[in-house]
Amino acid sequence: MLFLVIVFYLLVTGFAMWLLLFPSGRELTLQFLATRISVLRDRWDRWNKTGDEVIAGTASGVRSSLSASIACLRKNYVITSAILLLLAGPAMIAYLLSGKNMLQGFDDSERVANTQVAELLRGEQLVPPPPLPPDMFTTAEVVQVRPMLVDASRNWQLLNPEYAQRLLLVFKIMKEKHGYDMALIEGYRSPERQDMLARMGGNVTNAAAFQSYHQYGLAGDCAFVRNGKLVISEKDPWAMEGYRLYGEVAESVGLTWGGRWKLMDFGHTEYRLAGVMKK
Repeated sequence: MLFLVIVFYLLVTGFAMWLLLFPSGRELTLQFLATRISVLRDRWDRWNKTGDEVIAGTASGVRSSLSASIACLRKNYVITSAILLLLAGPAMIAYLLSGKNMLQGFDDSERVANTQVAELLRGEQLVPPPPLPPDMFTTAEVVQVRPMLVDASRNWQLLNPEYAQRLLLVFKIMKEKHGYDMALIEGYRSPERQDMLARMGGNVTNAAAFQSYHQYGLAGDCAFVRNGKLVISEKDPWAMEGYRLYGEVAESVGLTWGGRWKLMDFGHTEYRLAGVMKK
């Protein structure tokens, strides 16, 4: 739609340039204006001279003038249309662009549909949960899925405060609405650790140092806690249903969910602040 509006405006501008650059266009326009002015002047003179006679014939004169004007406009419709479009073009473009979302499918009215999201936006400060025991990150299941996870940072203080609050809100909704206990298994990630994980292959990560929001405290990897154990495996139907719900809730508070990526990362979310990631 925007492309069509731009093309339309360029055509209008072209007509205007034609009027400005070509004498024939200006002559036709001036001739039209001079004719209208002359007709009005003649009728004004007759009105002054004849008084009541002109008043009595006003209706007829108006009809005659309108008929002549319409005929003239039809004869010079190209110039008249160009002038009108040139005058109305900017206003039309502004009207068409006003109130439209720049991203299709994005609806501000849906972002704060949950009352808990509204509470966050009003300034509610959520508190991080107590840290999990280190031995929960060294079980056979966890090591098989996420090796070296025991060395990852789970310090909430190293996360961007706004991202941390949104992620804590996700945890709260997942617990209160869906019955899932969640845990942060890795938050801030140093550039050295990011490069180390990248060297392990694309099945771990494709991002080198400073190519991930982890280095800016704007990303976190999360999992579920069930019966005192950390559940990460995607082969667990209960966990997969939890990841689906987790993705929906995370997106509802403005986070990006890794479950929609080509290399799916169901437990990953990030908060994409403009100007943070270097291209």
